[in-house]
Amino acid sequence: MSILITGAGRGIGRGLAAHYATGGAAVIGTHRGAAPAALPGVEWQEAEMTDPASLRALAGRLGGRPLSLLVCNAGIYPDRDEGLDTGYPPDMWAQAFAINTTGVFLTIQALLPNLQAAGGRIAILSSQMASDARAPGGSYIYRASKAAALNLGRNLAVDLRPRGVAVGIYHPGWVKSDMGGAGAQIEVAESVSGLAARFAALSLDTTGAFLNYDGTAMPF
Repeated sequence: MSILITGAGRGIGRGLAAHYATGGAAVIGTHRGAAPAALPGVEWQEAEMTDPASLRALAGRLGGRPLSLLVCNAGIYPDRDEGLDTGYPPDMWAQAFAINTTGVFLTIQALLPNLQAAGGRIAILSSQMASDARAPGGSYIYRASKAAALNLGRNLAVDLRPRGVAVGIYHPGWVKSDMGGAGAQIEVAESVSGLAARFAALSLDTTGAFLNYDGTAMPF
């Protein structure tokens, strides 16, 4: 089993990489900038989610290697402390969408031949904050970019079904990580365990589903 995880240098991505490598899978983890600390069984590849050329180069380095699973995990939450009256500058919007949404599409587009070669699956990490049913205000950029990623995943599920590639969209939980903060609800290990079970259950019968890490359906 060959798995590629974007943004695998820390947090949930690193936890997933370690989980799969420990289980014997061939794991490729992407990072930006300096290479992360080594993980046994993980092959590191540099890739910039906002740069189509970087992602095409990644695909070129992989050659025709089949991918059983692509986990689109890379993401940012830049507007945690922004205020409505003067915050949320345009460049912050652009950066978040470039990584959280466009980067997901560009990654899938670049690696689609590898996924089709294996009849692979795609897991997109969105967030409960993407849901229209959960709108308490604030974090407009993160919410909007993750809502777009959810919409992207739902539509890709339709278009990729005939190609034999299933797509799932997931909320990883509120995780104690650099993004989630120390006050979050669950540890990385709990999120990783739940997500891995969801990814294993993903098939063409369940493609397009939006699920919590524990398997409960998330509202759109």
